[in-house]
Amino acid sequence: MDQETYNYEKIARAIEYISENVKTQPSLFEVAEEVNISQFHFQRMFTEWAGVSPKKFLQYITADYLKEKIKESTNLIELAELAGLSSQSRVYDLFTGIEAVTPQEFKTGGKGLQIRYGFHQTPFGECFVAVTERGICAMAFVDEDSRAHQLILLGKKWHFATIEPNQKVTESYIHRIFSPNLNSLEKLPLMVQGTNFQLKVWEALLTIPQGSVTTYQQIANSIGNPKAVRAVGTAVGDNPVAYLIPCHRVIRKEGILGEYRWGSLRKKALIGWEAAKMDAGLVS
Repeated sequence: MDQETYNYEKIARAIEYISENVKTQPSLFEVAEEVNISQFHFQRMFTEWAGVSPKKFLQYITADYLKEKIKESTNLIELAELAGLSSQSRVYDLFTGIEAVTPQEFKTGGKGLQIRYGFHQTPFGECFVAVTERGICAMAFVDEDSRAHQLILLGKKWHFATIEPNQKVTESYIHRIFSPNLNSLEKLPLMVQGTNFQLKVWEALLTIPQGSVTTYQQIANSIGNPKAVRAVGTAVGDNPVAYLIPCHRVIRKEGILGEYRWGSLRKKALIGWEAAKMDAGLVS
């Protein structure tokens, strides 16, 4: 097992244990014992990963904290602008200005496209990514059991494209996405298939700054369709590009994180990690 995956699995188990036992406030020693590593090693591993202590990290995924973050995100456009990122320019850079597939490409299942894919280690476990010359067309967190399933899904969606493994090509994308020096995720090109409604929802997701969260209702409001909350939830769940199109930043209005296509525990890790990095001024 890769060291980064090993570390993430230990950290994820620790987050789960701390969350389940929040009322008893387990000590650092107890948490380390639960994940079967020394207290010193665990403290160092967790702090290197999150930038904060396990106790501090827990604050970022409590309902009270998240409800306050929801209040801040009532208007997604204003929130993006306050973060120094014009929502219009973000959508243009990351999505509209790159491209959704053309109707003909959608109809023909990507005929003529060359798609290269790879599996890579990330701070949140193993990740599958697939790219064309025009951008990332698929990304998902995986484990040993779901690797083959991702390839099946890719083949169904792009059934006439040429699909081949190429770790060297995809590694450069993974490095840009998860590099600690990365400042502008919006400059990574995406190429996706989706209905007009799905595209609107995914565009809205792009306006949510790192370290922030919003609700399904707020997404529905932002696309001018406040009654379509259930449909918004479905579109969020159909997101084809994990992490970059940040569906993990959409939570329930009660401050509850809710489900996540790639695991509710991973959603806790993502939201807490981003909030900790934002607090420390390590992301933009």
